[in-house]
Amino acid sequence: MAFEPPSRLVRALGETAPAGDDWLARLPEAAERAVARRELTVERVQVPGGRSSLVLLVRRADGTPAVLKLAPSRARPGGERAALAHWGGLGAVQLLPEEDAEDGVLLLERLRPEVSVRSLPEAKALLEAAGTLRRLWVEPPAGHAFETVTERTGRQAVAMRAGAGLFPETAPLVDAALTAREELLTAPPDHRLLHGTFRQSKVLGGERVPWLAVGPDPVVGESAFDLARLVRDRVEDLIAVPSGAATTRRRIKRLAESLEVDQDRLRGWTLFRAVESGVRALRVDRPKDAELLLEYAGWL
Repeated sequence: MAFEPPSRLVRALGETAPAGDDWLARLPEAAERAVARRELTVERVQVPGGRSSLVLLVRRADGTPAVLKLAPSRARPGGERAALAHWGGLGAVQLLPEEDAEDGVLLLERLRPEVSVRSLPEAKALLEAAGTLRRLWVEPPAGHAFETVTERTGRQAVAMRAGAGLFPETAPLVDAALTAREELLTAPPDHRLLHGTFRQSKVLGGERVPWLAVGPDPVVGESAFDLARLVRDRVEDLIAVPSGAATTRRRIKRLAESLEVDQDRLRGWTLFRAVESGVRALRVDRPKDAELLLEYAGWL
């Protein structure tokens, strides 16, 4: 079977690929080897799939449904493996045991990829997503090698400053976001293992429990950082209505109260993450996405 990567994956990785990177070119052969090594039967490639990995719906030799996921090193699959192992299936997809795990290849329990929390009405979606996120906020393992919020946002801050130089119109928002970051890093109230890229589409229907998170890019830091990405979910819908700014403020208040997170800290991290995403969208020539994100950030 030919394992052609979905166009969404090709486009997304193409935006971030370093010079000389040939992971996509090697992917079909790597997928063939991973499938044969595990004696899997492939049902289909998951389309449209994600933006950082190839996802194959497979069956194991005993007929058990599973998912095989292949990701390049820059997507930090080692961190995903470590986080899933630490969560042990509580709130997140279960990492299936293998005798000899490969770098960049994950064997996971099969969820229902066609059913995500995002398919629910907005209020219900936020409730279910927040409940799932709460279960993931646990103490990180001793001696962990996960990136911290300070480290990750430090890298992002450098790129944001460079972006403000290329796109001067973003400079006021970038300055506000970087100021917020400096203040937030002074005295974080908690220190948890976080999903890192949590949003409604990252919560899929499961058999063991109704909803489970997938696709973490784990990071260790305060809970408000994780929740901030969920705050701006369905940003295109918020921008499209006159009440978008008021709805955003209510959403911040509601989510902060329901998950016992400081409201001002949540607003600050929401600002930082929205501006960072907006400037990054400009750098990779996605002006429509950038416009939405930066307008949204201006409400904060």
